[in-house]
Amino acid sequence: MRIDLKGDDELIRKLSGIKNLDFARKTVRKHGGNLQRTMKKNATPGLIFTKGYSRGETKRSISLEVFDSGLSVRVFPNTNYAPYLEYGTRKMEAEPFVKPSLDAIKDDFIKDLEKID
Repeated sequence: MRIDLKGDDELIRKLSGIKNLDFARKTVRKHGGNLQRTMKKNATPGLIFTKGYSRGETKRSISLEVFDSGLSVRVFPNTNYAPYLEYGTRKMEAEPFVKPSLDAIKDDFIKDLEKID
């Protein structure tokens, strides 16, 4: 499953001009961890996943991958059926856990990005 978010031109310009890369790396890592924790919390059986049978495999599969010299993270579920949970099917209503997690942490992430010199 892949959800790509694109920033507006102003944010991209700001990120490309960052001088304090250590602070940027710490900020990206911090909020990547926050996203992973929030996503795992949302993937807890009975919280969002209320339909069908859940044993917590999706929650346990959520990984965090750091790349681009620590300036990017990827947080993702490793179950092959995660997209069906997030978006639903014609026979199953969606039980989104990725987008709500992102929505929950994005404002704090943006505030911290604004502090970067």
